[in-house]
Amino acid sequence: MTGKGRLRAAGAVVATAAALLHASAADAATSTPSFTDYTYTATAAGLADVRRIVRDDVAAAAGYTGKGVGIALIDTGVVPVAGLTSGNVANGPDLSLESQVPSLFRRDTYGHGTHLAGIIAGRDAAGGSFRGVAPDAKLLSIKVGAANGAVDVTQVMAAVDWVVAHRNDDPANPIKVLNLSYGTDSTQSWVTSPLSDAVENAYRAGISVVVAAGNTGGNILLPGSNPYIITVGATDPQGTTNPADDKIASFSSKGTLWGNGPDVMAPGRSIVSLRDPGSYADVNYPSARVGDRFFKGSGTSQAAAVVSGASAVLLQKYPSLSPMQVMCYLRATGTPVAGSSAPQINLQTALRSTLTGCSQSGTTITGLGSIQKDRGSSLVTMGDGVALTGERDIFGPLSTAVWAPASAAHTSWNGGNWMGRPWTGTGWAAPSDGQANWGGKTWSGKTWSGKTWSDVAWAGQTWSGKTWSNSNGSAPMWNGANWSLAGWLSAGDKGWTS
Repeated sequence: MTGKGRLRAAGAVVATAAALLHASAADAATSTPSFTDYTYTATAAGLADVRRIVRDDVAAAAGYTGKGVGIALIDTGVVPVAGLTSGNVANGPDLSLESQVPSLFRRDTYGHGTHLAGIIAGRDAAGGSFRGVAPDAKLLSIKVGAANGAVDVTQVMAAVDWVVAHRNDDPANPIKVLNLSYGTDSTQSWVTSPLSDAVENAYRAGISVVVAAGNTGGNILLPGSNPYIITVGATDPQGTTNPADDKIASFSSKGTLWGNGPDVMAPGRSIVSLRDPGSYADVNYPSARVGDRFFKGSGTSQAAAVVSGASAVLLQKYPSLSPMQVMCYLRATGTPVAGSSAPQINLQTALRSTLTGCSQSGTTITGLGSIQKDRGSSLVTMGDGVALTGERDIFGPLSTAVWAPASAAHTSWNGGNWMGRPWTGTGWAAPSDGQANWGGKTWSGKTWSGKTWSDVAWAGQTWSGKTWSNSNGSAPMWNGANWSLAGWLSAGDKGWTS
């Protein structure tokens, strides 16, 4: 089968997956429980529904739950709500602009990261029923996005580099999957893009990088155009758990030509996951609450989270798979989707199969392009209207000619410094709120354009943990100003999907 077809026209990359050997009927019978597909309310797909659609329930019944696999989530952070406090979630460094505000440190003030964390690896303590796709995987959250959507592409680059440098910190759960539901509308080639280079360096370090295709309905966002990572589009399950009737979601980035789209698909419409009380999304979209505990959202971000969890499940059974083999497995064993050249993942088929061949070759990436071009239309702007532009990060000039070889050699981080700048601490602190924490100092409170970084915090918002009354309604599509469409979204200003 052919891989990243969207790049074939440029002669850049061709990936092939040879035939898969399927288990015998007797083997399948011992590992596949009987189940019946069913319908549900089409405006709220619970995780039990999502797991059945991608046959993750079959994988769990066979004992595959992501155990022993680490998943890095570079996002807006997580909060210690029930479902994320049973011991399999840890907080890495806070590289966001809110890291200088003690009450916001590591906390998800936006609501996006908590939602995705629940999809990927959420699980209740004993006696609870909430389960993500890979509930026994180890989830490591690296916060980069603030409550108002503020994040610069250099922060994401630094976060990816940090994951690579620390991928083996937990020997029992080495990081093998990285979820990045982030993209920019940059038109810079993936070959020269610094952001694309960062994620490819993670790939070369043995990490399967899973990226949301975007919610443009058309073009795939950067770095999703990089052929070495797993780019995910969103499906609309149409209110049933039978994957045969699924179609591509109207908002999902598809590419410009048939065969020029995402690598795989997964459910992304009105997905119900964990609610982050008091966050930007929660306050601005109360009708998306499902009871007091849950919240629903739509987007390729949610679809990418499903695939990240599924990748961990696959890697539990086949721990020696390379990132390219993970992509080939998911593509070769997926279920066709109406309106899409990419299949929807199917863990039942994947876990019954043995990959017999997978290869890829193509253009060598340089990463020596422009940081400013990588930003596209997504700029971090201070309260006085001064935007972060040019070939620099938040501390000063940054040369890609210096950064690119350091990133490739995994030396861009030295202790708590990234490219010589003091960004974070150097070790793990005592656990709190049921989550392990990366400790030590954070940024030293430097100023830029006469403003301290705490000025970008969302009106001093703190996470209160309070609950709200039961409410149902439409789901905000994670799409907007700085994430996913042109980066993190400002929680749905671009539209709603119900």
